[in-house]
Amino acid sequence: MIVISSLRIRRSIAARVVAAALLLQPLHAAHAQRAPDSSFGGLVARLSEPSGYFDSDNIITNEVSYLHVASQLEKAGVHGGVYIGVGPDQNFSYIALIRPSIAFMLDIRRDNLLEHLLFKSLFEMSRNRLEYLCLLFGKPVPADVGQWTGRSISEVLARLAGIRVDSQAVASTRQASNDRIAHYGVSLDARDRGIIDRYRTTFVTDGLDTRYSSIGRNNRSDYPSFGRLIMETDRAGRQISYLGDEKAFQFVRSMQVSDRIVPVVGNVAGDKAVKAIALYATEHRLNVSAFYLSNVEQYLMTRDGGFDGFAKNVTILPHDSTGVIIRSYFGRFGRQHPLFVPAPGNLSTSMIEPIDAFIRAFVAGDLRTYPDLVFDRFIKP
Repeated sequence: MIVISSLRIRRSIAARVVAAALLLQPLHAAHAQRAPDSSFGGLVARLSEPSGYFDSDNIITNEVSYLHVASQLEKAGVHGGVYIGVGPDQNFSYIALIRPSIAFMLDIRRDNLLEHLLFKSLFEMSRNRLEYLCLLFGKPVPADVGQWTGRSISEVLARLAGIRVDSQAVASTRQASNDRIAHYGVSLDARDRGIIDRYRTTFVTDGLDTRYSSIGRNNRSDYPSFGRLIMETDRAGRQISYLGDEKAFQFVRSMQVSDRIVPVVGNVAGDKAVKAIALYATEHRLNVSAFYLSNVEQYLMTRDGGFDGFAKNVTILPHDSTGVIIRSYFGRFGRQHPLFVPAPGNLSTSMIEPIDAFIRAFVAGDLRTYPDLVFDRFIKP
């Protein structure tokens, strides 16, 4: 259990805020020279850095446990502010739970940005979850689509199952989606457009059976399907994914329509993107409410050697005592996590840690190995 208090800790954090301001001075100076482009495309370009590589095709998550942190988020009072998250659409469920003012989809892979442009276009075209899923899977939208708003997700999926993929629907949705994407102001080349079409084709071909896949590694046959992830619940048995709950979907849709879900290309341990997001938050007087990392820290510690750079980036994020890191653990290192929920095909444990506690442990030199991060460093449900 984590305890956060004492005058010494507050003074230490205050000192780091001063240091963070010094780190941000070059960004402030460059920003002051000219008014930034505040459009959606302008913000994407301003915050992004050159693309990197990761050996997975994260079209969807493989974390069955992703909703298990809902009660911890409520317990910690995580709400509003700035949300930052890696990866694809699992972020939408966290956004619906936290209700931030703005969300940044930060990922080292440019492909992730391109997938989020696809999602954005489909959200904008959809009145409800049934329409969204029809467009995503290349199915014609039924005339009675409006009658399915607010229905249970089981009813929505049953209605969806009765609609066949249609080549004309695929073509018309592709055209309408691409027209929207072209007006977002994000510079795209032929490769980018091809990647968007590849993601679109995967969802049309595989439908609810779409799954996570790795590159150059064995893909497990028990990775969860998109359909299963939609139906997952929190620890209390609530279906609260962004597609499991109509209110959740409509909140995320409102964020997409108002350009408040912004995909950014960037390394969490890099020199630009996280610092630029920190500057944006500071300028808009917003705190970072949550930073979702999946198990990126594992790779930073065990393979890439970028953990210190990442941790230093976290120290400059404006936040208060309710700000948290959301992370996932995949049962390696021969230890089962205390929060693990046994279930068929569940490979992961999701947890949260207060940002203040993470910073304190990093400064104290207590984060030497990956197990130091994931065991005992979490808020209990």
